[in-house]
Order: sequence, then structure tokens, then C-alpha cells
Amino acid sequence: MKTLFKISVIFGMLATFVACTEGFDELGKNPNAAESVNASYYLTKVITRTAYNYNNSAFSGKIPNAARYITKLTNSESDGFNWSAESWDDYYYTLSINKSFYDEAIAEGQEQYAALSEIMAVFNFDCVTSLWGDCPYSEALMSKEEGIVYPSYDKQEVIYPDLLKRLEAANETLASTSQSIDATADIMYKGSALKWRKLANSLRLRMLLKASKSMSSAISDIQAIVSDQTRYPIFTSNADAAEIPYVEQYKWPMGPTLGGAITDQFKEFIKRRPSKEIIDYMLPRNDPRLEALFDKVEDPASCTVDFNDYVGVPIALKSPYGYNGGQSGTSKTVSTFSKEKFYQDTGDYLKASMMIYPEVCFILSEVAAVNGVSVPGETAESLYNKGIKASMEYWGVDDSSAINEYLSNDLVKYDGTQKRILEQKWLALIIKGPESWFDYRRTGDAIGLNAQLVPDNLKQNYIPYRFIYPDNERSYNREKYEAAIAVFGTDDINTKMWLIK
Repeated sequence: MKTLFKISVIFGMLATFVACTEGFDELGKNPNAAESVNASYYLTKVITRTAYNYNNSAFSGKIPNAARYITKLTNSESDGFNWSAESWDDYYYTLSINKSFYDEAIAEGQEQYAALSEIMAVFNFDCVTSLWGDCPYSEALMSKEEGIVYPSYDKQEVIYPDLLKRLEAANETLASTSQSIDATADIMYKGSALKWRKLANSLRLRMLLKASKSMSSAISDIQAIVSDQTRYPIFTSNADAAEIPYVEQYKWPMGPTLGGAITDQFKEFIKRRPSKEIIDYMLPRNDPRLEALFDKVEDPASCTVDFNDYVGVPIALKSPYGYNGGQSGTSKTVSTFSKEKFYQDTGDYLKASMMIYPEVCFILSEVAAVNGVSVPGETAESLYNKGIKASMEYWGVDDSSAINEYLSNDLVKYDGTQKRILEQKWLALIIKGPESWFDYRRTGDAIGLNAQLVPDNLKQNYIPYRFIYPDNERSYNREKYEAAIAVFGTDDINTKMWLIK
């Protein structure tokens, strides 16, 4: 697959005709997939690729290091922020398939599918621009129709308002159309236009908050959404989550049959351990999610520094596998993510998520507390508590007494500060994407780690702001790349994009 990307995604682009054909045989084996090549078929493909790519990067890439969810025991350069160029091929490949989806929907006169395609396009473009900054957008998918294979970069301040308009239009189309969505092809929402509208508007909330430092209308736009939830329905429970289960050929990231020998894949899983920041944040609060998410230390007798039942690994140590008395290849003196729940082929416990309900609760809690947004029937505190309870439910914690005790803990109890809201959002979104990293970039105070960036193997003692543009851009699209950085700024992990200036 990566070889195909290198050939076809020259300059971060793919010809649409390649996107229409590559992977069909593979997807045909998927029990979730539609069998005919039409607009509904593309829907299945786009959902699948988007959700699985997003979650793979949330566990195995740089994102969980930046958000301080994970510390790697080996090959830990990304933990120390010694970041090199990062490919965006997966995103643009999915966007090229989605372009075919949109074109087919228009050709068939299926406005409901055109609206779904718009939602998925926005989701993927938001990932690209939020991770890299300015990027190919208006010319990004024009290689077939216009022959543009050297796309120019659009400014983020132009891209973002347009993405938000596309979401609003998609919501309006789905509200007014009489055309139905094929429940078999819609492996996420089983044909529910209402749930797709909830995703579109909840995604708008995510993006508007992310842009609230730079877009003057962001907070008033959020107020308009929450003030009219008939016109702009949003997530109201965990049942609204935009997620799909893992299936036979798409295992959870680094699961036993993702590819290669089981033992090799287990090593990939086992070398990613919970960070010291997240374990040390949860322990004094007696967080019931600890047991749901992590395994206890296997060999407490060998511990040398940390003697708790659950132990996380500090960031960017020179020999992280040896922390707390651990040994290379085993490290039984630090916790793992629950092997019973996470290291599985398939299952209902862990799903590939694009957005979950607790995130919406914490978004609304923050804008109510900090920006004065009025949410009908709610307060910043009630939304904060809803977010925590929804997160507990999401991860399978159903002990009401333990949850109530947690909410009454002085370190957890709502105190009206942005910091506390965002820290609980950080917990709720563990390995669910980059939004907690983005919160940290936006506020500088969103993750419980600020004082801990003092280990011995860091390139820098603060969290990066962005990914470096792909190597292919410098090699094949150099003219447009150089024109872009002349406007955007140095192609460096610490260059701030428009969203966070």
C-alpha cells in the first residue's frame, strides 16, 4: 500500500482514477462492505479508510506522543520531539476516493450522498490543515479533471472558513432531502440522516473551538448551533459516536494480525506504554478508568523507582525500556494498555472513532465557562460532569458509587477553570485522536504535563506545534512548496499556524 502511495500520491496527490480502483478487491472481502460500485459503495470505503487511518495515527504515530498518552520503549525519537517529515498520503488518498464518491453522487442525482461526502471531506481536510498548516486544498483533487499535478497550497485562514461552510451546507441538505441513505453501505450510522447531521454539527463545534483564537465569529457561531438544536442537532449520548468496529482485515493498530508474525506485532503493541503523565494524573484521583484501560505492573518485586500498581513511563528517557527496573523486550515493571481488551483481533470494546460524545460535552463546558456561551438547560458544571460520566460509560465503567466518589474528589470536582475542564477532556480522549494536543497548542495549559518536560533525551522542552511537510513535496512539488513556506513560515515543528497565532 505504501508503495502505491509513493507512486500515485506524487506531491501528496492521487489521480482520481487510481483512487477509484485501488483496493476494491481487498474491500470486497470486508463483511461490512457494499458490493456494487456506485455512490453507496464509495460511502463504505470512505468511512472505513477515514476511521481506521485516524485511529492508527492516534495510537502508533507521533500524535499520542505529543498528547502524552503514550511513551515508546524503543525507537523513541518521536517521544523526544526529534521529528522528521511526515507523510500525508493516507489523508489525500482517502480524499481522492471521497472525490470519486462525490462525483458519482452528483452523477446519480443522489444529494444525500453528496452531503455525506462533504462531511467526510471536511473531516479529512481538517486533519491535514490542523496537523501541517497551509496545504493543498482548492487544487488538491484536480489531477484528473484539470491536469493539475503540482497543487498550490492554500492559506489555512482561507481553508478553515470554507470547511465550516461545507459542513453547514451538508447539514441543511440532509435536513431537507427526501432521499434515503443505504443502511447496508452506511456502516457507521445505518442510514440515519439525523446522526450524520449530528456529526456535521458536532464537528463544527470542534473546529470552531479550535479556530476560536483566530476566527472572530467562532464563539457566536457556536452559540447559534447550541441555541437551535432542531436546526443544528449535535451529539447527545455515546450512541451518537462517529465510529465503526474493527473487522477481519482491519485490526486495531498493532493488533496480532495487522500484518506480519504475531510475535512481531505483539512487540509493536507492547512497546507503546501509557505515559507517566496520564497514570500519575489518574492515580491520586482514584480514577475508575485505570482498571478499564491498563494492566497492573506484572513484576512489582523488581520495581526500583515507582511502586504503585499502575506505572507510566516518563517522556524521552535514553533507555526507557529500563525504567523502574525493566528489562529490554519485557519491561514488566511498567503498565501496559489492557492486553485483554486492546490486543484483540476484533471486538466491541475498542472501535475506530472519529468523534465521541464526551468531547462534545467538554467543548460546550469550556465555551460556557470561558466564553459565556449559553447552552439551553445546561451549565458549564453540568456539562463537565456529563462529559466525565459519558467517558466512564464509554470505557465500560458502570460502578455508580465509584463514579460519584470520583466526581466528589477535590482534584476532580468542577472548579470553573479552563484547565480542569481540558484535563478531563484529555483523559476522555485518550488515544482517540489529536484534539488534546490541539487543545494544548491553543491554550498552553491543556495537558497535565507542563512541569514534566525535563528528561534527558528531549530535542526541546516543549510540545511541537505541527508536522513537517512530506519529503515528496520538497522533491517533486518544490516550486509550490517553496512558495507556500515563503508565506507560511519555516517548515519546522515549532512554526505556529493561523489557528494558534
